[in-house]
Amino acid sequence: MDSRPARAAFLEQLVADGVPYMFGNPGTVEQGFLDELRHFPGLEYVLTLQESVAVGMADGYARATRRPTLVQLHSGVGLGNGIGMLYQAMRGHAPLVVVVGEAGLRYEAMEAQMAADLVGMARPVTKWATRVVDPDSTLRVLRRAFKVAGTPPYGPVLVVLPADVMDRHTSEEAVPVVYPDTASAPRPEQIAHAAVLLSGARRPIVIAGDGVHFAGAQQELARLAEVWGAEVWGADWAEVNLSVEHPAYAGQLGHMFGESSRRVTGAADAVLLCGTYALPEVFPALEGVFGKGVPVVHIDLDTDAIGKNHPVDLGLAADPKRTLALLAGALDERMSDTEREAAGERLRVGAAERARVRAESAAHLRDNAAAQDLPHIAFAEELAAQLPADAVLFDESLTAGPALFGPLPAAVPGHWHQTRGGSLGVGIPGALGAQLAHPDRTVVGFTGDGGSMYTFQALWTAARHNIGAKLVICNNSSYKLLEDNIEQYWREQDIPAHAQPEIFDLSHPAIDFGALSRSLGVPAVRVEKPSQVAGAVADALAHPGPFLIDLVTGRGKGQ
Repeated sequence: MDSRPARAAFLEQLVADGVPYMFGNPGTVEQGFLDELRHFPGLEYVLTLQESVAVGMADGYARATRRPTLVQLHSGVGLGNGIGMLYQAMRGHAPLVVVVGEAGLRYEAMEAQMAADLVGMARPVTKWATRVVDPDSTLRVLRRAFKVAGTPPYGPVLVVLPADVMDRHTSEEAVPVVYPDTASAPRPEQIAHAAVLLSGARRPIVIAGDGVHFAGAQQELARLAEVWGAEVWGADWAEVNLSVEHPAYAGQLGHMFGESSRRVTGAADAVLLCGTYALPEVFPALEGVFGKGVPVVHIDLDTDAIGKNHPVDLGLAADPKRTLALLAGALDERMSDTEREAAGERLRVGAAERARVRAESAAHLRDNAAAQDLPHIAFAEELAAQLPADAVLFDESLTAGPALFGPLPAAVPGHWHQTRGGSLGVGIPGALGAQLAHPDRTVVGFTGDGGSMYTFQALWTAARHNIGAKLVICNNSSYKLLEDNIEQYWREQDIPAHAQPEIFDLSHPAIDFGALSRSLGVPAVRVEKPSQVAGAVADALAHPGPFLIDLVTGRGKGQ
């Protein structure tokens, strides 16, 4: 192999792996390899105005493609700006490869401007973080980074590229990354053991997470739930692991409070965990999550997740798709006709009750919207009527979600992605990344008025690169989730209800999202009343480029 600067070899490696995009924000210490991009026309640099936008777009692209996706950040300050969104990617298991430039090894002792321990900064929010210190290991390290990011459990990795190392020559050859096959299955006796533990249950539940999605095991999960007669509850769930319209789908466990989850998990007499850990709330229950003596079986490719917080009776480090299919078969063989009939009846009764609750909730939401002359439910219904069947939804709607996603159910794998990790702002850039992944499909991204302001400058990138996603600001003029959470806190602490903290209110001064959007090159319309819905939806879907809708979902003070 001919010798060339490592900065050029780095880009050759990306081409060898078929990487189409580099999402980033440029800086001086990366100028060497960024300048080399002119020799690599097949690798498009997606320019963002702030690092969290770059990471958020890459997150959406990676989740839509399930392929390692490249991000370029600038030294310590750029990495610092991207840390919150990297946490989002870590929690959402997005396979990102983040490269960060630095001035060079020769300056390490100088405490120079912008210098920082980049590897140390990144370790808490990545699967692996490292630094290239020898040009002849540049491609070796990069291939390892892609392999680590793209091997279950997926997640972000970081590679620091010192400028002086990138300027030195290397003869290292660029060859494609080889990813290990992880479609392993447990031994037959382990499947039989799991079936013995779980059979005979009268109140079984499955707690499933995004490991099901990454394994493509949605059909197998549905089959197991049907055979076992089990409710399926989501945890660490931001993909379509089971259609919300399936009779076994019972909802998601509490994102915020473990006590809410324990009311479900503690009532079960057998538990199967798959593709998640127990349990990922903000305030988790420390003990008593499962009933005393209740058998718990855990299936996951993430060995760290198994028995992570609460004991299990059997842990199977294996592919969910193959293992769920084998376990469903083993359970079916052990069940009598009476048990099969009881399993079917549990699903029928449970599905009917959940349908009744959903209908009552939808009616309450509709009546509340009508009383306030709010347009969001009419908007969701109209959007559902006009959207093509292969549309992709990226959801950071948070408190508006129950009203919006009744008419827009998360039913088809790959057609719905939800925010992860609790860091606001992924809704707009995530939708843009998903649109780049699916250029021939309609992508609609939902975010809130508060969340949008973390990454609103992503609209400039959408206009510059003509990324035609349709973006919806769910505008209630407040941090509504905080208002809801503090009301629950008052109840738990026996604090009398009182006025909400002023700092949760975003109504004054009012944010003109339409003007902001147009200033960044994206047309926009505000929808305040149901009568404005049909035209706004039609205009957005007909527009060939990006389009923003400021959708009023709640009335702020003085409105």
